[in-house]
Amino acid sequence: MLIGVPKEIKNHEYRVGLTPAAVKEFVTFNHEVWVQADAGSAIGFTDDQYVAAGATIVADAASIFAKADMIVKVKEPQAQECRMLRKGQTLYTYLHLAPDPQQTKLLVESGATCIAYETVTDVKNGLPLLAPMSEVAGRMAVQAGAHYLEKSHGGSGTLLGGVPGVAPGKVLIIGGGVVGTNAAKMALGLGADVTILDRSLPRLRELDDIFDGRLKTVFSTVDAIEYYSAKADLVIGAVLIPGAAAPKLLTREHIKNMKEGSVVVDVAIDQGGCFETSKATTHQDPVYTVDGVVHYCVANMPGGVARTSTMALNNATLPFGLALANKGPKQAMLENPHLLNGLNVHEGKVTYKAVVDALGSELNLEYMDAKQALSL
Repeated sequence: MLIGVPKEIKNHEYRVGLTPAAVKEFVTFNHEVWVQADAGSAIGFTDDQYVAAGATIVADAASIFAKADMIVKVKEPQAQECRMLRKGQTLYTYLHLAPDPQQTKLLVESGATCIAYETVTDVKNGLPLLAPMSEVAGRMAVQAGAHYLEKSHGGSGTLLGGVPGVAPGKVLIIGGGVVGTNAAKMALGLGADVTILDRSLPRLRELDDIFDGRLKTVFSTVDAIEYYSAKADLVIGAVLIPGAAAPKLLTREHIKNMKEGSVVVDVAIDQGGCFETSKATTHQDPVYTVDGVVHYCVANMPGGVARTSTMALNNATLPFGLALANKGPKQAMLENPHLLNGLNVHEGKVTYKAVVDALGSELNLEYMDAKQALSL
């Protein structure tokens, strides 16, 4: 199989679909890999390293899209990339389709087979290809929040850890999954006063055990969100419904009631955001203010630490990618129901129900079961 790795073109996105080490794995199984020139150079993966791993360096993305059997990326394809995809070609990357009607429409029109990292599952009902970036984003959320709490960056001038004689800042984390857990680790490490809200009592018990009672665990209700957000210096949105648009848990009214100069970080922004006032931002222009509250809503947060993120992502995506290449996409997915869960679009059919639930009426989409779509 010919594997193509184009350079990412989203604003300030420096991650790359395959590292040189991952390329070497594909080459070992007798696959051919084409990598666009300078695809990884910004994070220290040089063209020479890719060549040494067995890749062919190609000058432009158009040549890769025209010839490759499988395209391996990181971020969702931009409009010009979607238009280069074709029937019979497999796209393996993050997609986040539910809040993105334009991308969904273009992928359906392309006829390509599109596998989303974020909906591939594992035997524990986890999301193994999303987890590494959730770990990164959770840790970065506290880092970013602490930065924008500084007065010179629009915040209230609060130090999250406080100092002897001065109370620490209050951090509210909405969602106790991978993002929330990693955010809690960082916030507690800084010495902050941390509260996590979640609607799963078993998960709240786990978090209480994990952190040995050093944070507050609270069952998530409308009242709890209203109460704790009004007291918080930093609110981190860490909720996820796999493949679906994120619920709007922090309303405009909640934002109005927050303290002047407080900060909110919406890690769910890839899925449309979990704050009513959220809109996607970039690393180039990461924040805006609503009712005196600083909003950080960068849609590719892990891209800010692109080298770490690329290596962590490749560790997770490589086994599934090799299965797709070695067995062929159809056989690989039919043999592995967890990989099959990653199929979102196939030859013009939307095969992930949450996407149809979110966009079906707008785009006149009909859901087709993934296994059925592959059998046509």
